[in-house]
Amino acid sequence: MKLKRSHQLAAGLLAAAWLLIVGWQVQEHLRVVEAAKSDLRNRSREIASTLSAVTRALRFRGAVFQERLEPVLNELVSNHTNSFVNTSGLLAIGLLNTEGDPVVVAGDTNLISREQLADRERWSGGCVTFVLPVAGASVSPEGATNNATVVLPNFRNFTNALTRGRDFPGREPFPGGTNALDFSATNFPPPPTNAAGEIEAPAPPPDAGERPRGGSRRPPWMRWMNENEFKALAAKRELHGLVLVLSTDSYRALCTRDLWLRGVIAFFAGISALGAGLAWRNLRRNAELQIRLVRASELNSHLREMNLAAAGLAHETRNPLNLIRGQAQMIARLPDASPEVREKSKNIVAETDKVTAQLTEFINYSRPREVRRTKVPLTAACSEIVRTLGYDIEEKKLRIEVAGDPLAVEADEQLLRQVLFNLLINATQAVSEGGQIRVEVRRANPSEAILEIRDDGPGVQPENRREIFKPYFTTHQKGTGLGLAIVSQIVLAHGWEIACLPNTPHGAVFRLTHLKLAA
Repeated sequence: MKLKRSHQLAAGLLAAAWLLIVGWQVQEHLRVVEAAKSDLRNRSREIASTLSAVTRALRFRGAVFQERLEPVLNELVSNHTNSFVNTSGLLAIGLLNTEGDPVVVAGDTNLISREQLADRERWSGGCVTFVLPVAGASVSPEGATNNATVVLPNFRNFTNALTRGRDFPGREPFPGGTNALDFSATNFPPPPTNAAGEIEAPAPPPDAGERPRGGSRRPPWMRWMNENEFKALAAKRELHGLVLVLSTDSYRALCTRDLWLRGVIAFFAGISALGAGLAWRNLRRNAELQIRLVRASELNSHLREMNLAAAGLAHETRNPLNLIRGQAQMIARLPDASPEVREKSKNIVAETDKVTAQLTEFINYSRPREVRRTKVPLTAACSEIVRTLGYDIEEKKLRIEVAGDPLAVEADEQLLRQVLFNLLINATQAVSEGGQIRVEVRRANPSEAILEIRDDGPGVQPENRREIFKPYFTTHQKGTGLGLAIVSQIVLAHGWEIACLPNTPHGAVFRLTHLKLAA
């Protein structure tokens, strides 16, 4: 219960640390987003300041002609859109009148609409719209006039409209002389002059009425307008605001990159937390395993002592058994022994041999396996074991074949011969009379060999193919159940592997793998 609670506490702390990092990254991402928005707002203010300065430079007596202002706006849009430094360029720019209608527009005019101008800042689609005052050419936030600028249409059209389309000789000179207006910049022809080179002053139109005195300061070419006409013109053409439409491509790209960065940080933080949790769990498991290993070592020491005692007991038991066997043979050989006594003596000898064989197998199984590796010709060793079992092979009329490459392996020769003997004796016992056994040695790779012993006997059931290598498991009535257990013990001591597989069409295959080839 305590261990489970400690696991839960550690997992909770790691999860809390990860959530803290995730929350921190979310907060940082929001800060980056707000900083990117502030950057766009600052850029819009810079553009507004630039435009205010340009408007003041182009203004004369509170007015500026549209044909002079439009190239400036187009240049601003062009420079910001084609900038290699700022990918979020200026898409559209517009100057607004008192009612919020555009007076002059440059760029994509579709981006400037009543819906876009409803708020001072609107983020929609791939752009952001800012509605700002123009310093020195607009109204203040409180609504008081701040030296407002009137945008006049084309100069020729405007003067024709003032004079009602008629041309009057003897015009009054413009204040400031001929340099009061730069005609070369507007591409308009200069006004008519007299013989002395002075500009002919225009006469007031017949219906212009009296020129207003006082009131708003106007340019000289607007002096013939009465107050109502001037107010009507100012209501439509006077600058009261600025609308800027900026692209948000760089803003979105920056936010996306930062979001990916924060996501990667959160992901690796989660991986780190998970790794720390797994490491802590493995540490606890290692501690538990070390405790178990200590206990197992103590138990193994106790079992090793019992094993030695049992082996010694088995060894000492064989001596009385040999004595009993010898006495039974002597009784059977007595001249006056009856047939019944001789038959019982033979049974005593047979049972004594059986018990002695079991004790010998037990001693072999309990003996520690110390491997002394030497170079052993594997194919030759198989042939020698086959010759050793010649009597059993001839008795059952078996056909046995040793085939394969003449390979040599690194192994303990005595232990390898014991493995081959146990596997071949099992094969001779498994097949019926006239059966076939095949021993094959082949190369698995440049450094390892494979040994297979095939027979055409009844085979081994699938559920028993792993169990047959355990001690005292046998499918033969006369078997001790320790032969294959000893084989498995020797194989593991060498670092090899053994498997029991089905033979085709019937029988069994015992395959030894990872036999290291000798140099």
